[in-house]
Amino acid sequence: MNSRMLKKRLLLAGLLLVCAIYLPAQLNSHTPTPPTPRAAENPLPSDQVSLQQDIEYGVQGGEKLLLDIYQPAESGSRPRPAAVLIHGGSWSGFDKSTMRGMGNFLARSGFVAVSVDYRLFHGTENRWPVQLDDVQRSVRWLRANGSKYNVDANRIGAFGHSAGAQLAALLGMEDTRDNSDPALAKYSSRVQAVVDVSGPSDFLTNHDPDGDAFLASFFGGDFTKLPEVWRSASPVYHVDKSNAPFLIVHGTNDQDVSIAQAQELYDKLHQAKVPVTLIKLDDGHTFESTEARHRLAVETLMFFNRYLVVNP
Repeated sequence: MNSRMLKKRLLLAGLLLVCAIYLPAQLNSHTPTPPTPRAAENPLPSDQVSLQQDIEYGVQGGEKLLLDIYQPAESGSRPRPAAVLIHGGSWSGFDKSTMRGMGNFLARSGFVAVSVDYRLFHGTENRWPVQLDDVQRSVRWLRANGSKYNVDANRIGAFGHSAGAQLAALLGMEDTRDNSDPALAKYSSRVQAVVDVSGPSDFLTNHDPDGDAFLASFFGGDFTKLPEVWRSASPVYHVDKSNAPFLIVHGTNDQDVSIAQAQELYDKLHQAKVPVTLIKLDDGHTFESTEARHRLAVETLMFFNRYLVVNP
């Protein structure tokens, strides 16, 4: 990408100062049910982005899996890089609409942004790892349908916040867990770049009674009974030199997911010689300040440009 185009895209990042990219809370041990998010604002003309909503990318457990696709209004002459956007909410709340701000922002910056729903945990239904299965399916579906949506199947990234960041991280580390669908069998679920925002990375640390009780229900048993499940859900135990490049963004005042989780993941990725950047922002779990949101947008765009955009 030439410097003029990069400058233009970075200027678009400044719009985040007036565009509320809401990042919902994910892992609050004491209150697993997250609060209602603020509505995302859309200050730019809608004709700059083409939005297709509620596209079915699969049916699992009798539940339709849906996604929204944000595309630049101008189709372009070549397939575009894509970013799968994964919402947070303790794996039990919110939906793809909370990524509307980021979807619009990335589409205006030249990417195809795909915000996805996944099965939510409630009661004894939809325990881990169905959430991972669903987001892996979404990546494979996007590759299978890349030509239809003008997506370059070899240039797909993942952006996730909180619970969504844990899922995004695993998309950059592991390939398909459940490959039983013959229609998608030949497509990989691995992404080429990961933005991990406020994500948990190690469920074997930072224990407290309420958090452990929630996770024991979510994972189907406590750590003493199912240590392999708790470990397999933790991105730090999947670090390998083959992992995708990572951008990790975390608040120094995060009271829901300790910044120590981000530091541990960064240290292990760095030790494995995986390209990784850790940015610490003076904010909390959901980045309330416009300065933090602006920095997140700029860094995300620069990161995806670096690893997903191919120079003409």
